[in-house]
Amino acid sequence: MLQNLFRPRPTQRLGEPLYELAVRQARQPAFYTDLGVADRIDARFELYTLHVLILIQRLRDEGEEGAEAGQALFNAYVSALDHALRELGVGDISVGKKMRKLGEAMYGRMTAYEAPLRDGDREVLAVSLARNVHESDQASDGERLADYALASRASLAAQPYRDVLKAPAWAEVR
Repeated sequence: MLQNLFRPRPTQRLGEPLYELAVRQARQPAFYTDLGVADRIDARFELYTLHVLILIQRLRDEGEEGAEAGQALFNAYVSALDHALRELGVGDISVGKKMRKLGEAMYGRMTAYEAPLRDGDREVLAVSLARNVHESDQASDGERLADYALASRASLAAQPYRDVLKAPAWAEVR
């Protein structure tokens, strides 16, 4: 009986594989070669956050089971950030402060992207992506990435939930 208390729920085990799928997509060379995303750690953080959010939104569309899978994905992402900081040599004492700063940035991005992704608002999304990913005040710098993000959101929405868990149908990066 106690074994069942501490056994992870099936949706909790989905977090790491889903995170790996989001990261694999965010690492597509076309983001850097065709869309002009700088190949720096902060720009990669932005792409990872964008992909994780797009996937979380799709998972949440499935109700409670999807929300649990989305939470597992979010937890895996936070854990990966912690691990990356430690790999970069950030000491135990500093990790908490850095994680708080990353958490605030991640929450800010998710807040900025969530409504425009849900509502299909290309203009608002392009402004946020230009500012956060391209470090630009020109909305036009974020338009192609906004188009990609909205196309990915639509593609994932059209895909059956069980298929999303195995191989998300991301849009083509153009």
